[in-house]
Amino acid sequence: MEYLIGVVLAAAVCAFAMLAGFDRDRVFYPMLLFVIATYYILFAAMGSSTPALTIESLVACIFLMVAVVGFKKNLWLIAAALAGHGVFDFFHHLVIQNPGVPVWWPGFCLSFDFLAGGFLAVLLARRSGVERGALSQIDHNQATAQCVCPKNGCRCQATNRHTDANCT
Repeated sequence: MEYLIGVVLAAAVCAFAMLAGFDRDRVFYPMLLFVIATYYILFAAMGSSTPALTIESLVACIFLMVAVVGFKKNLWLIAAALAGHGVFDFFHHLVIQNPGVPVWWPGFCLSFDFLAGGFLAVLLARRSGVERGALSQIDHNQATAQCVCPKNGCRCQATNRHTDANCT
């Protein structure tokens, strides 16, 4: 049952983010990765285990670093890290003894992570297809970024540089 709930919840979160426009901002999926990684810290605190709290904090810091690098360099790293966290969930109990982790958590989190990572991968693949076709003349870093115009707060389209021609 935990697998089904993880899949349904991940689908709902990703679909809502897409429909509401949250995922248009580059930071959405990196922050999702970081928040997911911090749950094990919460479980260590709930289990009153200082060794688990220390180890879980170190692991969460690794995922935070991956989230920052993926945010700045390439969102494909975030998709891979989400799926990688799902693999981590599967083996977590063999590597880290955390008494606060609910019995159902690994299955739930594994399915959530895989679906969220897959959803992001599909979005990235679709966007790169659009870039290859319609935006092939524009540098990739410019095409994936948006700026907010300091003059009137509009969002610049197609590049991260403001000009009146690409400002909406």
